[in-house]
Amino acid sequence: MKLQVEHGLPIVSLTLTHYNQSIVLSNVLFDTGCAATVFDTDALAVIGIYIDFINGQAKRMYGVGGTSEICYEQQISDLCIEHIALTDFPIQLGSIQEPYGFDGIIGIDFMMRAKCKVDFETMAIEFGK
Repeated sequence: MKLQVEHGLPIVSLTLTHYNQSIVLSNVLFDTGCAATVFDTDALAVIGIYIDFINGQAKRMYGVGGTSEICYEQQISDLCIEHIALTDFPIQLGSIQEPYGFDGIIGIDFMMRAKCKVDFETMAIEFGK
């Protein structure tokens, strides 16, 4: 996966697959300071992932300056980010495209699960085995 720095922020493009439906998200923040992986609700609706108000849990996502947004955290089965298969991986869904301009935020939870290695010289992200 290639990393680009835009306006001083690390941005990646990635493919999400859920039950054989895929979407490419081209403006995802790669954020080592974010504990959870968050995606825009409208972006994931395209591949059949919707907020689960029954089994999900409302969470507050805090940004710089202490402002917060409501997201819903839920377990997603059969999710692939790039080629990394994630079973029962918790993601947060919320409105982040409009206020922040991102399709999603890859958090440290995914980075650790995928054993990401970032090379800032080549601007590449590799996944562990």
